[in-house]
Amino acid sequence: MGVSRERVRQIERRALQRLRSPMIRRKLMDFLGQNRR
Repeated sequence: MGVSRERVRQIERRALQRLRSPMIRRKLMDFLGQNRR
């Protein structure tokens, strides 16, 4: 895909940090809950 391993690690680290945020986690769970139907 043309992305270095280090860049993948950076993206992964940022995504995990964002998921630890209560507000972002709540929005994600709301989104996933609406799309399970």
